[in-house]
Amino acid sequence: MNFEFNTSLIVGYHSPTQKARVLTEDWLGRNMYCPICGEPILTHFEANRPVADFYCKNCLSEYELKSKERIKKGIGDKIVDGEFHTMIDRITACNNPNFFFLTHYNNIVRNLVLIPNHFFVPSIIEKRKPLSENARRAGWTGCNINLTSIPQYGKIFIVQDSKEIDHHIVLDSYKKIKALKTDSLESRGWLIDVLQCVDKLGNEFTLDEMYSFTNFLQLKHPENNFVQPKIRQQLQLLRDKGFVEFTKRGHYKKIK
Repeated sequence: MNFEFNTSLIVGYHSPTQKARVLTEDWLGRNMYCPICGEPILTHFEANRPVADFYCKNCLSEYELKSKERIKKGIGDKIVDGEFHTMIDRITACNNPNFFFLTHYNNIVRNLVLIPNHFFVPSIIEKRKPLSENARRAGWTGCNINLTSIPQYGKIFIVQDSKEIDHHIVLDSYKKIKALKTDSLESRGWLIDVLQCVDKLGNEFTLDEMYSFTNFLQLKHPENNFVQPKIRQQLQLLRDKGFVEFTKRGHYKKIK
């Protein structure tokens, strides 16, 4: 991969947003393969599509690209996105897109992360304040994607600190977490929330430590009055899928 943007493409552009869109989409189109099936080329959708930007002609996976300029390492905590309701409708659809998050600085790509579509639930989309009555698009409501609500398992680095990750590692990482895919939005939400709690614990943890997140999970799922049995159920699922193992009664260990 060549991590430099082709800045000749933005001659005549004045809007920083337009410049970023042209540069990042061109870079991805020239450099990125499909991280799901390994197809060497991604195809650009027609302009002004509500969410998806690219797709794979082989496996038909769709991708949305989001980017931001960032001096610090990593991808940060949040990424600004488009209209709130459009985003919610798209990620809750049966063909919701996978997401690429790209950070850059001085026209150099710093990080590129894939977040598969089954790690997206409405709770990670933050609603911003509507534009004021005096704004050109008065009442328009944007959103933020809260990256801190996405478990580490759901963040697959393709470029990290301007270093390309081996294609085989990327493809294998996706194959592993594909086991967590479910068509049920409710099941997806519980699994993502429990994985987020597991992220906050050490490599080895206990059931009692997981129970310490009971109030947190109750707030996220107020319709469920049996949170602790649900925690046990999700841990059982994670064990069956090969993400944790039971070491003894009430004790667990993460599988890397």
